[in-house]
Amino acid sequence: MDVMCNHGGEGGIARALNANVYGNGTQTVVLAHGFGTDQTVWEYLIPYLVCYFKVVVFDLVFSANVDSKLYNETRYSDFNGYADDLTCLLDELKVKNSIYVGHSMSAMIGCIASIKRPELFQQLVLLSGSPRYLNEKDYNGGFEMAQLNEVFNAMDENFLSWVKNFAPLAVEVNSTSAIAKFEDSLGRMKPKIALSVAKTVFLSDLRRILPRVSVPGFVVQSEKDRVVPKFVAFYMKEKFGGRAKVKILKTGGHFPQLTAYPMLLKALKSVLHVKIPS
Repeated sequence: MDVMCNHGGEGGIARALNANVYGNGTQTVVLAHGFGTDQTVWEYLIPYLVCYFKVVVFDLVFSANVDSKLYNETRYSDFNGYADDLTCLLDELKVKNSIYVGHSMSAMIGCIASIKRPELFQQLVLLSGSPRYLNEKDYNGGFEMAQLNEVFNAMDENFLSWVKNFAPLAVEVNSTSAIAKFEDSLGRMKPKIALSVAKTVFLSDLRRILPRVSVPGFVVQSEKDRVVPKFVAFYMKEKFGGRAKVKILKTGGHFPQLTAYPMLLKALKSVLHVKIPS
């Protein structure tokens, strides 16, 4: 069901997903946000990156900024629909050989897209991403099924109350502005769409695809993240099909691009190949 690619309306998928292109560098950096946020989550990185690169940002289809009629629960019941949207968007913008930075669920969206269309990506930066959130024998995903059921029930019963409780837990760092930003973008989602996306993300098991990823990967993870344990970063590196390395940031929380962006920029130096200001 290629609804977004074939029927994005006037302006195509780039307009439908509010894509913005900044800067005029020869190399393109694509910034893809995660669950509950939108492209503004990159606001602290963009001013620096545009000095060196062409920077593409956009909103995923579940974002409150996107026409909710474009969200199809069947199409987005797994990550393939999102990966197809990504490849379609890059084709429409004529982007190839990009440095892709995917946060949270967008880390795995990028992995799937790179398997389908490896020529679109030179490097995958997987920020706070996970292929599996459920614990299993010899695998620490961070959650038991009972915990996830509590999350889904809380979202279903009183979405805005859940948002207020979940936002500070996910951000973790005591940053009023970051918590407010995440709470606002998450709270503006339609509750039914948010619950549908949450189930897709937290119940996914994409570990099997990691050996098929041939594009080099750079896994970046906070030292303490309630959503994604540090174990996951090293698991992804071990299972990756292509070259991969890990950088653990000496910070906490699921959103280092909001709460520790100077540290994140320094970590990205090895893949951006530019001078990072001190």
